[in-house]
Amino acid sequence: MFLRVAGLIVALFLAACGAQDKKFDPPEKVAAARYVHAGPPSITLFTVVSTRSGAGAHSGLLINGSERLMFDPAGTWYHPNLPEQHDVHYGMTPRMVSFYIDYHARETYDVIEQTIVVTPQQAAIAMARAKAYGAVPKAQCARSVSSILRGVPGFERLSSTWYPKKLSEEFGALPGASNLRVSDDDTDDNHGVLLVQAQADPAAE
Repeated sequence: MFLRVAGLIVALFLAACGAQDKKFDPPEKVAAARYVHAGPPSITLFTVVSTRSGAGAHSGLLINGSERLMFDPAGTWYHPNLPEQHDVHYGMTPRMVSFYIDYHARETYDVIEQTIVVTPQQAAIAMARAKAYGAVPKAQCARSVSSILRGVPGFERLSSTWYPKKLSEEFGALPGASNLRVSDDDTDDNHGVLLVQAQADPAAE
């Protein structure tokens, strides 16, 4: 009985982690979308948190190095102009990052954005591990992100966890981590406004 209850709690906590993503766009499409950001190499952890219970619901990882990409494990977010290979989204311009945040932030969920500036080598390792991880099964967003990060020098102290909020707390305790909480009063059925606008605008970047 205890194990059943524990399993139910895990499922509820990770409700925002969707189905396993099997999309795999061709290399030429990925190469064409490549975006290099002018900022320093960095790793940003996004955590979706319930405004009602405070529980973590989803984890995503933005990596900026030789290019900038988003690892959104078992996530439901997508953009029609962005190529994707399993759970890795390519071409993450500032506007695309805004779409990602807007999609998740609404009256029932806040988004915690935490960034650590890293070396080019750390960014390259994180990026390689994200690309190699493969499609993530449902409810394993925090588990996959923590696994990727634990293999990056400087992030070894992070726990291997199923819980987005625990991962966020540990990531935020690392040296140099910034912390920003994004709130939005959009209703639950209005959380993809920027994405809908982008779908109507093929020139959106």
